Amino acid sequence: MSERRRPGRRVEWPTLLLLILCYALWAVGSTWAAAVWLPLGMALTVLALALHSSLSHEVLHGHPFRARLMREALVFPAVGLFVPYQRFRDTHLAHHRDATLTDPYDDPESNYLDPAVWARLPGWRRALLWFNNTLAGRLLIGPALGQVAFMAADWRAIRAGDRGVLRGWLWHGAALVPVVWWLAAVASMPVWAYVVSAYAALSILKIRTFLEHQAHERASGRTVIIEDRGPLAFLFLNNNLHVVHHMHPRTPWYRLPELYRDNRARYLERNGGYSYSSYAEVFRRHFWRTKDAVPHPLWPKE
Repeated sequence: MSERRRPGRRVEWPTLLLLILCYALWAVGSTWAAAVWLPLGMALTVLALALHSSLSHEVLHGHPFRARLMREALVFPAVGLFVPYQRFRDTHLAHHRDATLTDPYDDPESNYLDPAVWARLPGWRRALLWFNNTLAGRLLIGPALGQVAFMAADWRAIRAGDRGVLRGWLWHGAALVPVVWWLAAVASMPVWAYVVSAYAALSILKIRTFLEHQAHERASGRTVIIEDRGPLAFLFLNNNLHVVHHMHPRTPWYRLPELYRDNRARYLERNGGYSYSSYAEVFRRHFWRTKDAVPHPLWPKE
């Protein structure tokens, strides 16, 4: 299966047009809709912020332009508030080393812990992490736990002299300036409502990442397929077909369904049948039940 990016195509118009629509939705949600009825404005803003994160994911994988500065300028404003784009870019590209997927140390997006670390945790932290391994927990406390862990790791890196991490946060400060100006001078939405909306957007994104990877002896068996074609699949830009994305990370979002449809049996064979029929099935099976253990089940005991 070859990469489905057209060599001669300079601009991927579906992605660019969706970015324009995303910013328009964000502007309407935080101004007119918020003035008419605040819950409506917050709902539209949540959708815009979740979509912006998905589009930022497209940008870091090389869409919609080839020129890096041009495409990163498209997502420069830190509308989502919490995660610096450059840090998201660097950690996510490191996550794409399939050989280390789910590794508690080498996969920056892993939710597993070294069993030895788990054994040393106090009971209250174990309870929090256990709840976080249910979908309900991931929605309610997942964004907060993830942000604290992410910022703590970056702070340790900065103290150790990592200039790349520091640069990512300094750029994030600059990227917050236009958002702060918008909220102060243009938006009709209170700051507290915008912060709540940004947190809710992270919660929605946790639905996508909740089951993306599992501990498995084979790297090819660690990545999920969720055969959903509904609103969440669109909001996540078809990254529910996650095996396809990991095998073809430079394929744009709008070509993933066709690529999966044409090679469905091969993808499901490759990941050992790790699949769900829809996000509705994910909610039914895991809303109150943990997806697996927090300590990595295949990690060496010593």
